[in-house]
Amino acid sequence: MGFFLLHRLRDMTITIVGLGPAGANHIDREALPQLMAGEATVVLRTLEHPAAAAIAAQRKVEACDDLYDTLTSFDDIYAAIADRVISATADGPVVYAVPGSAAVGERAVPMIISRAKDAGIPVEVIPGTSFLDLGYLAVGVDPIADGTQILDARDLPDPLPLHVPTFITQVDSPLRASDVSLALTRTIAPDTPVVVLDRLGSDDEVIDEIPVSELARYAAGPRTTVFVPATMSGILGLIVTNRILREECPWDRKQTHHTLLTHLVEEAYETADAIAQLPREAPGGDIDYGAYAEVEEELGDLLLQVVFHATLASEAGVFDIDEVAEQIRRKLVERHPHVFGDVSVEGVEEVLANWEEIKAVEKNRDSLMDDIPSGMTGIARAMKAQKRARSIGFDWEHAEEVIEVLRGEIDELIEARPDAAATAEELGDVLFTAVNLARHVGVDPEIALRGSVDTFIERFRLMESAFQARSISMRDASRQDLEAAWIEAKSALR
Repeated sequence: MGFFLLHRLRDMTITIVGLGPAGANHIDREALPQLMAGEATVVLRTLEHPAAAAIAAQRKVEACDDLYDTLTSFDDIYAAIADRVISATADGPVVYAVPGSAAVGERAVPMIISRAKDAGIPVEVIPGTSFLDLGYLAVGVDPIADGTQILDARDLPDPLPLHVPTFITQVDSPLRASDVSLALTRTIAPDTPVVVLDRLGSDDEVIDEIPVSELARYAAGPRTTVFVPATMSGILGLIVTNRILREECPWDRKQTHHTLLTHLVEEAYETADAIAQLPREAPGGDIDYGAYAEVEEELGDLLLQVVFHATLASEAGVFDIDEVAEQIRRKLVERHPHVFGDVSVEGVEEVLANWEEIKAVEKNRDSLMDDIPSGMTGIARAMKAQKRARSIGFDWEHAEEVIEVLRGEIDELIEARPDAAATAEELGDVLFTAVNLARHVGVDPEIALRGSVDTFIERFRLMESAFQARSISMRDASRQDLEAAWIEAKSALR
């Protein structure tokens, strides 16, 4: 009985073979005897490959194409392939053959190796030639000297880095080719040339340079890959461009952290103005593409300021933009233990309370009111102080309570006049309470005030036009005429 079991274990072997990029002439010589041995069960991942079809024409095989037809998730497909291969060992040796190299892009292979190891089944891998080997030659790229990245068209990263030569594989249908074209043209020009590599190693292979926009109309198939030459685009392109300008542009060379400060503040305000033009429910509701275009432009200007300051810091040997990003990434992880850790929260209020507690420890605060920047606008500073206080429960519960407090502050302001110092103090209390009310009703007071200022300016310009049309100077108009013109302007805008 023991001899029988030992004999059966010796029969239970798996050989994983790469069929190469095209026809049977690309199959490794060591793999051919394994594939053609009559006693082995040959499992092919797919028949949609020249070498696989040639083998199937000469001997009995078991293909896995049916799994692609019946299962919707690739993870489920790979798991099912692994199950099929392991199960087939019950009848003796198994050869599992895949297109290209068994070591490149074959997600079922590590599953098979892992499960076979657990079951005590010996596994041999004969990798074979990858289509990438032919691809490197076709486009003249050395993957080590030039640096390359291999991406899966079914799972492209976002953002999409294109700073090194890039092969996008699994462009297996016209729809997938269209998706790849769309993803690429988000950051590179539509006329940028890319190379389509299709059916490499076959007599009908395609190596064709086309504009990336044309890729959307290419009849891609199971063996289609797209090569994108290295290009400085997106966030990495911005960083490189800024560094070049710093070296070669006279204006950029003169800048310091302090000379750039005004630009940083201006761009922040312009970004705030652009965001204020979005619908209040954005990103929900109907999309205002025009307003979003303005936001996109202003965010770019603001991002340049961040990149520029990081470039200057890098020159000083202090930090670079990658360290800036990593620092805030770690901070986000540390301050969200309810997402990245094992802390449970009931809602937004607990999230904010945890946030302030973690910050207090990080910054070694003696008081919740520590490190509220004095350079902030009064409105922003009031908001920050009030939010800090709310994090430990010191706040009004309802907006109606704040309205009553606001009425009381206005009464105190009236009583304080004409004492200038007392009036200034009470007016500050009125404004502080107004900010508190805005917070309770869910309105950003800065945006609300900006909106009121914009409305005032628009109405005033209508007044100016009305007086100009009558050839009357506003300076000479009576208070009653000015008030009438104001009412008329308000009515016109409504």
